[in-house]
Amino acid sequence: MSNNSSILVVDDDEFIRLVIGENLTKLGYEVDFAQNGKEAWEKINLHPEKYDLILLDKVMPEMDGLSLLRILKADKRFAELPVVMLTGENQPEDVVEGLAAGAYHYLIKPASQELLSSVVKNVLEEHLKKRELQERVGLQKSNLRMLQHAVFSFHTLREARDLALFLADLSMSPERTVTGYLELLINAVEHGNLGISYADKTKLLIADSWDEEIESRLQSPPYADLRVNVHVDRNAEKLTVTITDQGQGFDWSKYLEFDPERVFDLHGRGIAISRGACFDELEFMGKGNSVMVTVRLDTTPNTH
Repeated sequence: MSNNSSILVVDDDEFIRLVIGENLTKLGYEVDFAQNGKEAWEKINLHPEKYDLILLDKVMPEMDGLSLLRILKADKRFAELPVVMLTGENQPEDVVEGLAAGAYHYLIKPASQELLSSVVKNVLEEHLKKRELQERVGLQKSNLRMLQHAVFSFHTLREARDLALFLADLSMSPERTVTGYLELLINAVEHGNLGISYADKTKLLIADSWDEEIESRLQSPPYADLRVNVHVDRNAEKLTVTITDQGQGFDWSKYLEFDPERVFDLHGRGIAISRGACFDELEFMGKGNSVMVTVRLDTTPNTH
């Protein structure tokens, strides 16, 4: 993606602001600064469309980072704005608190330019994909209320995105559910059918070769013929979607919550976010290659 994204760096340490600002400017980003949460909120509130990412220190005078984070996530204008917390400490419980409050990622100060670049690039790319997906929800014109049962089979990430949009519209709450469906469908391809481990994904993301590896495996034996199957059942009260891949499964239990051991990784929070924010129920079955989600349907007519 283009590096002309605008980033707000919020930190009371002038040296940290200087170092991070120089590194991000070298990478082509537009950078602005604030010395504390109060000043940052004034800037964000005044120009709500300006910033694509917030790098936010945790401990600051006047208004600390967590207080600002909670204000942002409670405001519909900024609920999806990605926030990366900056911290001089690495206490897992503090980090988990920030992630639960809505932080997208954590960086320990001082972060190397390589790590800063990798985190910022990945967060901005993920945010752009989610924003594009959100803009497409609700555009399908079919009368989905008539659908009761359906079966889908897909192979590629493009097909996963299209199906996520369909399922979100079918759920009658597309803005809430679409990123959750996308997360689970992509996981079924990447980690399920293509057999890419958690550790392998970390290495590939750092090396900026994740997309190339996915495309290579999709076209190569023994992965080229593997499919993800999706079963949909809908009644007046709820929608149930079961996603099953052809992989070996995984230990899903440690991904249902924010794990302190993985809080600084570039990925690994999608299932926990989906479980808590996107669906009413989420349950893995068997060896972990099948997951069932439930959405209670809001059938109130939309008059807007």
